[in-house]
Amino acid sequence: MPPSADCIADSAGGLTFDVSDHGAPDPAHLVLVNRSGGEEVRLPLTPRGDGRLRASLPISVGLPEGRWDVYVQVAGDEPVRLMPGVNDLRSLVDRASGGSRGYVAVRIPYVTKHGNLTVRSWLRTPHAEAGELQITDGELTVHGRLLGTAFTAKAHAEIRSRAAAGPVLRGELTVDGVAFTLRIGYDELSEGPWDLWLRPAGEDGPEVRVARLLDDIADKKPIFAYPVARVSVPGRGELSAGPYYTLDNDLSVQVTSV
Repeated sequence: MPPSADCIADSAGGLTFDVSDHGAPDPAHLVLVNRSGGEEVRLPLTPRGDGRLRASLPISVGLPEGRWDVYVQVAGDEPVRLMPGVNDLRSLVDRASGGSRGYVAVRIPYVTKHGNLTVRSWLRTPHAEAGELQITDGELTVHGRLLGTAFTAKAHAEIRSRAAAGPVLRGELTVDGVAFTLRIGYDELSEGPWDLWLRPAGEDGPEVRVARLLDDIADKKPIFAYPVARVSVPGRGELSAGPYYTLDNDLSVQVTSV
């Protein structure tokens, strides 16, 4: 039977992996492999004293954004893919990160469609965390927090068409400290997907994607479903529009001609 690992998340964003002891005196490592780039992060596995080995991935160890497949490797043997055990992610639920480091790092272990263990990692500098979404007739209101930087008097929001050379519109943005509220009128949008961004310091400052990362759900797209509204736009007919989370847990709006 393939080896498995239990994962425990801490409130700072680090992960601990507990793997069944391979029973040999040879040293072992937990190996995380970036699925897209092939980079590796190797963590030593040390005995816990209860027949298991432990590896720690503190938040101070860099893990670039992406999906990282998890393996165990004993001495010079070939790495073996790990299966998931018990994931204790309670500390990630409604995690409050102040972005005091200037960035937000998130690591969420999850089970792939093939039953293997993978870690989804995000690294945002800075980050706009989406919270409650309010959907009323013809508009979307997003409440959230800005982490890792501050709003200035030049702050504004952008709703960007994903189409090639598509338009960039201004959203109605209000701020209160680190909290922000972004209002989007669906009748302003043309057909297609639109991505939500903040410009906390205006045109000369950082571009911050609005996303929802600070919880225990690795893939929100199939889980978070929101109502679709219909709006009539003079000259363009009837449109349907609604928010959704992308495969990277970024917040977007899809507009479709009815």
